[in-house]
Amino acid sequence: MKIFTTIADVQAQPRGKLRVLVPTMGALHKAHGELIRIARAAAGKDGEVAVSIFVNPLQFESGGDYERYPRPEKPDEEFCRKAGVDFLFCPSPAEMYAEDRSVFVEEFSLSKALEGKSRPGHFRGVCTVVAKLFNILAPDAAVFGEKDFQQLAVVRRMVRDLNFKIEIIAVPTMREDDGLACSSRNRYLNLKERKQAAVLYKALRAAANASGKLAGDLVARARKVIGEAPLARIDYVELVDAETLQPVEMAGPGSVLVLAVFFGKTRLIDNIRLG
Repeated sequence: MKIFTTIADVQAQPRGKLRVLVPTMGALHKAHGELIRIARAAAGKDGEVAVSIFVNPLQFESGGDYERYPRPEKPDEEFCRKAGVDFLFCPSPAEMYAEDRSVFVEEFSLSKALEGKSRPGHFRGVCTVVAKLFNILAPDAAVFGEKDFQQLAVVRRMVRDLNFKIEIIAVPTMREDDGLACSSRNRYLNLKERKQAAVLYKALRAAANASGKLAGDLVARARKVIGEAPLARIDYVELVDAETLQPVEMAGPGSVLVLAVFFGKTRLIDNIRLG
């Protein structure tokens, strides 16, 4: 596995192979392993899998957890090596962003609600760094997890509207044995918070299995289940259209229940398709 830290070194590499990118912020876990597995299948035996690890400061709100976000560099390198990654791109913030940077990429529709409302500027940071990674690494395809459902939708819109010739491959959410969605932020949870965090998937499943279809009833059902966890503090629970991310009144084909909940200082997101 080749490891690069500069843009110049990456772009100096000869091309010719199909390249599939897995963009990450590191702190890799089994869900990232699944993304890499899917990337390898898409690349085929003659293609190559590239992984980027970059904790992007632009997508962290002021006062957020940028400074404490986990950065286990050596374990991440070994994870990628064992997963069969062909090359790893690990730039520094100074390598990715000029001090006097003045150009950003921003999506103005899908990014305004949900995460965008709770974390202003987050998706401008996401779009900017993903566009830069696409430009630097020139992949033929890129793999994203469905856990970050809104991010996936925003990236797809950016690819469409800016005419990137890149296939976006979505991978279903990987979960722990108790249903909690795999996330690098799970390691922030203490033992009590971690145990109670399993209530999120329980709430999603309760809504998905409900006999009714009205959004208000489904949201109320999910909120009631989350309320069983004393440490949980709800940011939002909403039923939205999977394409537009706008609220819908009834569950049906193309609807998704999305949520964000705090356990202590740790904010977790999850979702489930309905209908």
